[in-house]
Amino acid sequence: MGSHLFAELARRTLDDARHEVEVYGREIPEYRFVEDDGRLRTEALEYAVWLRRRTLELAPEGTPLTQEDLDNIASMGASRARTGMSAASRRRVLGLHTNLMLREIQEASGPENTDELMRIMAWFTTQGTRGIDAYTRGHVAEQKRRLPFVARVRALTTALLTDDALASGLARAVGMSLAASYEVVVVHVPGRPALAAAGREGTVEALLARHRVPMAWPRAEELVTLVPADQDRAPGTAQPVRDRSARDRALAFVRDAGQAVARPCAIGTSTGRVHALADAYARARRISLAAPLQPVPRRLHTLADVFVELAVAEDREIDTWLSGIARSLARGPELLATLERYYAHDMHRRNTAAALNIHPRTLDYRLQRVRQLTDVDPGSARGVRILSAVVARASSGAWMT
Repeated sequence: MGSHLFAELARRTLDDARHEVEVYGREIPEYRFVEDDGRLRTEALEYAVWLRRRTLELAPEGTPLTQEDLDNIASMGASRARTGMSAASRRRVLGLHTNLMLREIQEASGPENTDELMRIMAWFTTQGTRGIDAYTRGHVAEQKRRLPFVARVRALTTALLTDDALASGLARAVGMSLAASYEVVVVHVPGRPALAAAGREGTVEALLARHRVPMAWPRAEELVTLVPADQDRAPGTAQPVRDRSARDRALAFVRDAGQAVARPCAIGTSTGRVHALADAYARARRISLAAPLQPVPRRLHTLADVFVELAVAEDREIDTWLSGIARSLARGPELLATLERYYAHDMHRRNTAAALNIHPRTLDYRLQRVRQLTDVDPGSARGVRILSAVVARASSGAWMT
């Protein structure tokens, strides 16, 4: 090979390959078949040796991987899918492989190997990406033959929400095109008992028939979907403008979801760009936990709608104080519901009374009862600040026991 670096890597090939297989078996539960199945362990070791030798054959001259090489890599990805290895474990395998190969190159190089080191690193950067794509292609294609459509969509959704670069391949596998931006919609479905796993899968399957977008049910009380959105900038600002058509599609989705689960839901939404959706997802989750429960979802809640409630939720002392006020109001006749309608109608007496189907004088009596129980006038600025926060926290289900 003509260089100390390549010669040293060749000498260490078998040991490095064995170490890689051992690391996979130790770090990835789904890869522990290598401890129990001699044939699969031999296959994994032979592949690790082949890949290193092929790297040493091609990298010195900067020769790219051939189509036959890529097909061989894809066949290994398919083989791993046949063992039942999930998309999450596949991502872990590819990450570990990259780190191990880079470490091997660094450990084998010395100060006199600068040119060879630069050469193999340049080759590994470009061809490594092609190899990862091929492995993913094989794994996804095999999963497509083996996994239900709902499971493949869940894998795509998880990849998008974790900013995984493999999302594009997963999208192709389910016949979806990736958008530049998405409205991340979290539907919080509290209550006991929690919906059974089979019921959650069935709900997602039914929703996918009507809404061909990434979605998953990652937690017992949480359904999440990603609605494609165009995220432009407001003139003269750095703030994104939410795509109204995306909001309409998102609202149509949550209405169908609410009907399917037949439980009160709280909706949180946040818009983000692909490869930066993890933050948008975390924000939408927090919003959904602070947003009011809706028997029939009719509104998408954003950060602007619940920023006060989010701040309150993070301060236990304030939250405890407000929950005490809520307990005081529970002693009166439907006072929390009355205040919710009162503030929803901008404190307009006749509109509030009409919404509650009561006489305005009955409304006056209830508001007076609020003052008596809390020593807070609901029509004052102080009352709006305190009691609207109480109503919002109560309606979110935050204090349900």
